[in-house]
Amino acid sequence: MDIILKYFPNLSEVQQQQFAALYDLYTDWNSKINVISRKDITNLYEHHVLHSLGIAKVMQFRPETTVMDLGTGGGFPGIPLAILFPETHFHLVDSIGKKVKVATEIANAIGLKNVTTRHCRAEEEKQLFDFVVSRAVMPLADLLKIIRKNIKKEQHNALPNGLICLKGGELEREVMPVKHQTLMYDLKDYFEEEFFETKKVVYVTING
Repeated sequence: MDIILKYFPNLSEVQQQQFAALYDLYTDWNSKINVISRKDITNLYEHHVLHSLGIAKVMQFRPETTVMDLGTGGGFPGIPLAILFPETHFHLVDSIGKKVKVATEIANAIGLKNVTTRHCRAEEEKQLFDFVVSRAVMPLADLLKIIRKNIKKEQHNALPNGLICLKGGELEREVMPVKHQTLMYDLKDYFEEEFFETKKVVYVTING
């Protein structure tokens, strides 16, 4: 938990309690339904929670913003972002029902009122959002094809509406087709831990 406060020192009492509760909740659920690799659960805060919050170093969602987390798994990056931005609405979508159940139960357990969940494939979700966030679920070009239909036309954030995803490794070739509408941010510029050395936030404008 200290690692979260190191980079986000201005959390309210409620936010601190919500973040603190995640470890026991994920450990418990993970023993029943494997949403995080068993050997990685001890790194929950660094590898999953803080990694998710990397998006917040790039984008401060304004109140009333709507965000879809595509391929949320057990709730990443959606749940940490929902704690950090209580006035932004997050819709968590995954094609695996038992993972959606974990995300739903954890959001309820910590009292998140700004989270909805849905068990479906991305192609089936027809609602409109300001942004789609995702944690490396598929190649960028495939992701863009699927979510273009879900992005609202009207803007009200500092960055135009679009896709914000967490990716790792060598991305030059992957972003090439959308290079003119893409910004890449190195998480090592924000977080000093070695885990973030090759991790990036990729932002792609849609309708901007």
